[in-house]
Parts: sequence; structure tokens; C-alpha cells
Amino acid sequence: MKNLAVSRRYAKALILIGQEDGLAEHYNSELGSVVGLFDTQEDFEKTLTNPLFNKNDRKKVLQAVLAATDLSAIMKSFLILLFDKGRIGFLREIASYYNDLADELKGVVKASIVSATELSSEAIYKIKAALSKKTGKNIVLNVEQDPNLIGGVVTKLGDLVLDGSVKTQLINMRETLKKGESV
Repeated sequence: MKNLAVSRRYAKALILIGQEDGLAEHYNSELGSVVGLFDTQEDFEKTLTNPLFNKNDRKKVLQAVLAATDLSAIMKSFLILLFDKGRIGFLREIASYYNDLADELKGVVKASIVSATELSSEAIYKIKAALSKKTGKNIVLNVEQDPNLIGGVVTKLGDLVLDGSVKTQLINMRETLKKGESV
């Protein structure tokens, strides 16, 4: 959990810079490029994060790679800062959270719906429209199916979870009955 909080803090700091200089989306794509580099060059990431290698040597490797890129000065400084603070291994989480923040700036919010049965495209459209109207933002909806819910849907919008599943209702009813309250 601590890693998530640290990653969010760095992502928020970078998004503030991006808002200030109007390059938030550019930084988003640059972070994506660096994560892509980590994905394709696993040895590069391992070299940067492996404490068995001398820290100064690892930093020189990072600086040499950054010098060969066309990343912005802000991004290069950000990556050096992450390295100096021992946080370069959190880059994927930082990039993911930054992407969510950049989407929010554009008025895009990611939501997910898990339903017991397959939803019709009309139902999905209505849910998406209702969420969009409620939030005033453009909704990107991820739809999943989970028969264990028995019936109903579970909607997640950021940190908000709306659980209208039959399974949860039955669990709640059971807890109420255990306490001796009337249903």
C-alpha cells in the first residue's frame, strides 16, 4: 500500500507541472515511452533497480540513455529524481496513476461494471449515459461478467463502488438476521 501512496504522490507532482506548463498530455506519452523501454529492455530496468550494482554506475547508465532520447528536460529531471530517491522501480505505477490523472484533466473517467449476466448494448449505453450525466464527464466503461454475483451489477467509478448485486444483498440480509433485526 505504501508503494501506491508514493507512486500517487510523484504522479500528482508531475501532473501539477503538466497543468502549469500545458504539457500534461505530452508527459503522459513520455512516461508511456519510458515504460515501453522498460518492457522491451528488461536488463535496463534491472540494471537501474539492482542494488548490487554501484549506484553511481547505475546513474551514469540512466544519464547516458536519457541523453540519447528526445525526452523533455522536465521528464529527464523527473526520472533522475526518481532514481536519486530510490523510486525508479515504481515507474510503472507512477505512469499508470499519471495516466488516470491526465484522463481526468481531459474530462475522461474510467468506470467498470461487473454483472451476473451479459448486458445488452442498450443497457450498457444507458448505464454509461447515466454515469456521464451524474459526473459531467466522458465515461470509458469496462464491462465484465461474473456469474457469482447471482444477479444485479457492481459499478466502480474511481473510488466509489455501487454494489447492487444479489449476492451482496443476501450477505447483508444474513448479517441482519444474525443480529436479530427484522428485515
